[in-house]
Amino acid sequence: MPTYAVRYTYDERTDVRDHFRPEHRSYLSALAEHGTLLGSGPFTDGAPGALLVFRAASPEVVGAILADDPFVREGLVAESDVRAWDVVLGPWSA
Repeated sequence: MPTYAVRYTYDERTDVRDHFRPEHRSYLSALAEHGTLLGSGPFTDGAPGALLVFRAASPEVVGAILADDPFVREGLVAESDVRAWDVVLGPWSA
C-alpha cells in the first residue's frame, strides 16, 4: 500500500489549537492503532506545523482522513501538502 507524507502548517491560534489538541491526538492515536498512521508529531522549530505519515490506498483516502482531523475541522491547519513517498530504507519500507 502506498505511503504518504503530509505536512501541516498551522495558523497562529495557539490557544484554540491547545483546546482541540486532546481530540486531535485521540483521533490520530486511533489511526495509528489501525495501522493507517505510521507516525506524526509537531515540528520543533520554524513555522508551527507537523509531519504525518500515512499508509493508504490513494491520496483521496488520505484527504478524507485529514478532513476528519479535529485540527482540520476547526480550521487550524492553514495549509497542508500531501505527497506520495517511496520509502526505500527503514522500518516503514517493509
